Amino acid sequence: MSQSPVSSLRTVHPRRFEIPLLIVTAFGMLMAGLNMPLMNIQKMVFWKNEYSVITGTLGLYQDKEYFLAALIFFFSIVFPILKLILLTIVWFGRFDDQGRDRMLKCLAQLGKWSMLDVFVVAVMVVAVKLGPMAQVTPKAGIYVFSSAILLSLLTTELVERLARSR
Repeated sequence: MSQSPVSSLRTVHPRRFEIPLLIVTAFGMLMAGLNMPLMNIQKMVFWKNEYSVITGTLGLYQDKEYFLAALIFFFSIVFPILKLILLTIVWFGRFDDQGRDRMLKCLAQLGKWSMLDVFVVAVMVVAVKLGPMAQVTPKAGIYVFSSAILLSLLTTELVERLARSR
């Protein structure tokens, strides 16, 4: 049985400059989305606050909601960053076909754990939980964060197709 050649997808598809551009863009949007306010919560007239993923996670931790803080930390911060790192490794790393397939399976598993839907549900729970006591207004961060996750999913799909077409 012959061993497949070791190469990177970048060398196999040298004209596909959009892949690194998409990865960098998704990473930049993710970092911005994690730090930008996701929502503005206004209780009555006196209390107003804006929350980002980072400040919300820290707030949950400070309120001793350790499970929720860990859930949001891993699924909304760690996993998306790890996915983009793995995507970069798959694109630039030199692998044989079996090694690349293993990396792509790892990416697929991370994609299944992509928490965009759970994250949006969590935001909705907060909005419903506050109900008539507060007014919750979405801010730009929720759109930037969601766009970063969707761009990451699109880029992963594109890289998987290019790996299969090899």
